[in-house]
Amino acid sequence: MALTVSELWIYPIKSLGGIAISQAAVLPKGIAFDRRWMLVDADNKFMTQRVQHRMALFSLSHAPGGFTIKYHKEQIFLPAVSQSNPFAAVIWNDTVEVMEVSDEHNQWFSRILGITCKLVRFPENNSRPVEAGYVINNEQVSLADAYPLLIVGQNSLDDLNSRMKIPLPMNRFRPNIVFTGGEPYEEDKWHHFSIGEARFAGVKPCARCAITTIDQQTAQAGKEPLATLATYRQKNNKVLFGQNLLVTEAGEIKIGDRIILEKEIT
Repeated sequence: MALTVSELWIYPIKSLGGIAISQAAVLPKGIAFDRRWMLVDADNKFMTQRVQHRMALFSLSHAPGGFTIKYHKEQIFLPAVSQSNPFAAVIWNDTVEVMEVSDEHNQWFSRILGITCKLVRFPENNSRPVEAGYVINNEQVSLADAYPLLIVGQNSLDDLNSRMKIPLPMNRFRPNIVFTGGEPYEEDKWHHFSIGEARFAGVKPCARCAITTIDQQTAQAGKEPLATLATYRQKNNKVLFGQNLLVTEAGEIKIGDRIILEKEIT
């Protein structure tokens, strides 16, 4: 069976809800609008579902000129472009230059989450290099954890779910690209491949964290899927699921595109 793109996702604000899309502009830092915003705390450090589980309950959707953010019956508009004075924020071990979206957004999120925080934007031209040991041509990343994109095979999830008492949806793994066809976990071996107009490089399987244990509809945390994955997908004390990608050539991709493999990891 041919390898075919079946889902495309963006997560405009890091650790908040995703948006399913039918086609995507792949830019050097990843899909356009994917993780170009994040919430930071009073110390200007990034915020995540790992700590603030309720971040899962914010949903986003496209709106003219930007996005609509909803939390239960409340909502606020997020403009695609906003300008303010830049300042430094910390994401993992990186210090990046960001801009506040607005006081209104800061107050809205702070009130709902019960913690002083700010919504910030990471302009497209700002620098955040990919970790040196994994670059091919000085690639950059947005506000994703470490790499521009994540790809997961539907058969990989199906195999995992066949081992579990209660199956889980793909949204637990927050992929950008989902594909059908092929063997479970074969994305682990992909090195160079193309989709539509874009080309990618697989750099390392994704080490999964506690976010995968958080139900994206209820924000309740459990033990799965990490408990099951640890029984057969653990290496060097890390649980692996999905493949991290670099963008080697930008371009348009869409659901239904074939994935053309060029080189596997040896």
